Amino acid sequence: MAPTALLSVSNKDGLVPLAQGLLEAGFQLISSGGTAAALKQAGLAVTKVADHTGAPEILGGRVKTLHPRVHGGILARRDDPSHQVDLQAQEIPPIDVVVVNLYPFRETVADPAVPFDTAIETIDIGGPAMVRAAAKNHADVVVLTSPAQYPAFLEALRRGELTQELRRGLALAAFEHTAAYDAAISRWLASTIAQPEAEGELASPPLRLELPARQSLRYGENPHQSAVWYSAAAAGWGGALQLQGKELSYNNLIDLDAALATVREFGYGPAAQPAAVVVKHTNPCGVATGSGCADALARALEADRLSAFGGIVALNTPVDAATAAHLTSLFLECVVAPDFRPEAREVLAAKANLRLLELAPEAIGRASRQQLRTVLGGVLAQDLDDRPVEQSSWEVVSVRQPTPQELADLRFAWKLVRHVRSNAITVARDGQSLGVGAGQMNRVGSARLALEAAGERANGAVLASDGFFPFDDTVRLAAGYGVRAVIQPGGSVRDKDSIQACDELGLAMVVTGRRHFLH
Repeated sequence: MAPTALLSVSNKDGLVPLAQGLLEAGFQLISSGGTAAALKQAGLAVTKVADHTGAPEILGGRVKTLHPRVHGGILARRDDPSHQVDLQAQEIPPIDVVVVNLYPFRETVADPAVPFDTAIETIDIGGPAMVRAAAKNHADVVVLTSPAQYPAFLEALRRGELTQELRRGLALAAFEHTAAYDAAISRWLASTIAQPEAEGELASPPLRLELPARQSLRYGENPHQSAVWYSAAAAGWGGALQLQGKELSYNNLIDLDAALATVREFGYGPAAQPAAVVVKHTNPCGVATGSGCADALARALEADRLSAFGGIVALNTPVDAATAAHLTSLFLECVVAPDFRPEAREVLAAKANLRLLELAPEAIGRASRQQLRTVLGGVLAQDLDDRPVEQSSWEVVSVRQPTPQELADLRFAWKLVRHVRSNAITVARDGQSLGVGAGQMNRVGSARLALEAAGERANGAVLASDGFFPFDDTVRLAAGYGVRAVIQPGGSVRDKDSIQACDELGLAMVVTGRRHFLH
């Protein structure tokens, strides 16, 4: 009896070459629905599942492969005489290869507007059942769940080397495939159900994280640390296209994420207000808006050219040749933007090691808004701190009102400060950062760093703080450098001291009512 392969795939990449290879190896093919149609269109001999089982597809295609002639053929052990007796009695031929990938449920629910019933209909039932059956019986049945597996399988088949090690590895991949699929369904369904918190109980469902390994990284933060990048294929950085440059590192990805989050404060895409961000060690060292992409980048580099050396750049509008010329003026690690024009690619090709990443707004939109961080023995989860700035909730608490220009500068500085590690202080003017103070254990220490970096440029500038002022020392220090307005969350029991210092020194003070710690 010729060996049998059952093929039922949603992703038809590589299907026809695989089927041709199986036929050349003497297999007969069984298939259902669109897979059978694709094989017939390619001129390949295939038996429909309905003809194999003697039972038609029913319930609009909901039941096709859930049949003893399918699952008996997959699950029967070749070394168990009683199984063989059952197959002969029921005239069920054994199935030796199962090729299944599942309905695109995750891709369907990635669209938040998808109707509930549409999502339900893309939950695969027969596919996971066949995959699990074949994986359970992998000693006798080869299971393939991804087009990426087809070439190696065909080569092993040609060599007669379908070893138990290969079969077991494919079975593991199959169980991982169905586990990730079920996790995606449960996560989506949980998101549609209001779960009021009962007394003494947590309403939140268990955290199930299923992400494929995208890349083994050279090392982690330091050379003695191993690291792996896990990412969904088309969401967030998993959807970025690397156009040139060396392989991304762990630190590159961390810094790219910080730079992208900062530049997105000003929009992202062709219609956005042009902005540029330079990041070093997750902190922005130069941020600016401009009349165009090139102007914004020039101003961001000018903000702190010394720190920009070896930095990461994020741009929120397409990169043209003029912008590319600025990018080649100093050593940089990575650049991310929504698009790189052909003339820019030509200029940047001279910097062969410079990593260029093209990240479409759509890929950003598919990424989760949940932020995860590990602690010893567990994981913390929170929403991203990415709510738009709500200027309507601000309150001027000083006697002096900020001028319209100062108010615009305060808005810019406030957008920036939440992306700086706490304690965080930013000094800015005219849509350009002038000084950044990050990560100090006391707020006035961060203020001193930011003001010293700004130097004489601080005269007439504004200052933003991610947390409240516990004392009036930061206000007095800022006034000494010529700062004209400050913005902070407020909420300190000593707020009146800082307000009084502003009134005494002629500064305007705005409180936002929202803190932006970043650890």
